[in-house]
Amino acid sequence: MRRGKGIRRSAVVLGILALVVMMLTGCTRTVHGRAVSIYDDPFKVAGLPTTSGPSGPRAGVADNPVKPDNTDGGEVDHLVMNAIEDIETYWQGEYPKEFSGDFTRVTRLVSWSARAPRSQEVKFCEETTYRLVNAAYCSLDRSVGWDRTVLLPAVQESFGKMAVVSVLAHEYGHAIQDMAGIVTRKTPTIVKEQQADCFSGAFIRHVAEGNSKHFTINTSDGLNQVLAATVAIRDDNPDDPDSVHGSAFERVTAMQIGFTDGPKGCKAIDMNEIDRRRGKLPQTFGNDTTHGDSDVDQANLEELAKSMAAIMPITDEPKYDYTTAKLKCRNGSDTVPVTYCPATNTIGSDVPALHERGVSNSDEQDGLPVKVTGDFTSYIVFISRYALAVQHSAGQAMTGPKVGLRAACLSGVITGKLADPNRSKSEGNITLSAGDLDEAVSGLLTDGLAASDTDGKTVPSGFSRVDAFRAGVLGDQNTCKARYS
Repeated sequence: MRRGKGIRRSAVVLGILALVVMMLTGCTRTVHGRAVSIYDDPFKVAGLPTTSGPSGPRAGVADNPVKPDNTDGGEVDHLVMNAIEDIETYWQGEYPKEFSGDFTRVTRLVSWSARAPRSQEVKFCEETTYRLVNAAYCSLDRSVGWDRTVLLPAVQESFGKMAVVSVLAHEYGHAIQDMAGIVTRKTPTIVKEQQADCFSGAFIRHVAEGNSKHFTINTSDGLNQVLAATVAIRDDNPDDPDSVHGSAFERVTAMQIGFTDGPKGCKAIDMNEIDRRRGKLPQTFGNDTTHGDSDVDQANLEELAKSMAAIMPITDEPKYDYTTAKLKCRNGSDTVPVTYCPATNTIGSDVPALHERGVSNSDEQDGLPVKVTGDFTSYIVFISRYALAVQHSAGQAMTGPKVGLRAACLSGVITGKLADPNRSKSEGNITLSAGDLDEAVSGLLTDGLAASDTDGKTVPSGFSRVDAFRAGVLGDQNTCKARYS
């Protein structure tokens, strides 16, 4: 986040588009012959029940007997091949529904070790696998390959086995694109990548519905981890010419489109659709050497409070206490580092704790970051407590799951407005920066404080928390009202 008129950075974030507007304001599924909103029950995830329990391989199911080329016969290759079997079974059923022609399996599966000496290298896509830390689809020979010793173990260690499955579902998504002819050599890489993210989300829903032979996933922590893995492998620098996958906010959105709408929604992703999602938001760090990170201090919080009041004004503006978040509220709990107390209409902040929460960890991660932090990790929680004050001003309840999701949604509305280049000077000098939405998404997937009510309680599904926030960024206050009334 930036203060003042300095160069802004953006998260390659999302604007309004017809496809997603349908999702935001009134997405429905047909149940027993009638259309029902997938948001009627805050404890459901895109229409599915919020579940706990196991996520990962099912016990007692025989491994896929097919072996990849160059396998070491180890656990990772068994996991991958079981994923491949289930992914191919899924597409055997789904492909004819959405595409012309017949589904055909990829022609080659290749496993390699990025730790192996050069003497043990193999060829994948006409290139050496020596020190190749990657998983990919090759259109030259319709093959899928993966590094079994560095990449996939790192994904599994940080995010669990279902995250590895989602990686393979993504790569097989590229095979589906190729088979269906929905992309060409001229198709921008980011379109190919976000379609593949979307196809991965569609397959993960198939697993969540209990239809996978080898795997199961719960729609709380299990799904949260899969989305968190997508955040970890985002493009964190939009100015890098190798940034071809999209920000975490974009990639999670693509997966959520697939999870909610299936392959049909994925087919609609093209460059025009992505550009509409990005809207008028800035797309570069420019010359900003700080990459948009600011110190979370009282001065910046006061400026943000000014911006929130201008963007979403209410008649009874809350008071601000910057000395403590322990307000001992008679009708609310302390949600350190920021608390909203309805009884006194006060937002109390523990500024040192907020500062610590908002310190970037981009230079501290070895491997894949389980959580992405930065100044907006703090600012989004501060914004969400103002969103509770907005609800209090409207006479709405202050506790319950819809309160927290509405707070996340309203926070998204304010966040989106912070990126509006046409804001008036009266709306403050705080502007959204690249990476801010990624930090917000990461926080919503982990502790979810920005999607909590005045007691600090939130729904267990990070998917639902992120979805509510995204609805606000893409929509307006009416979107939040329609979803979470």
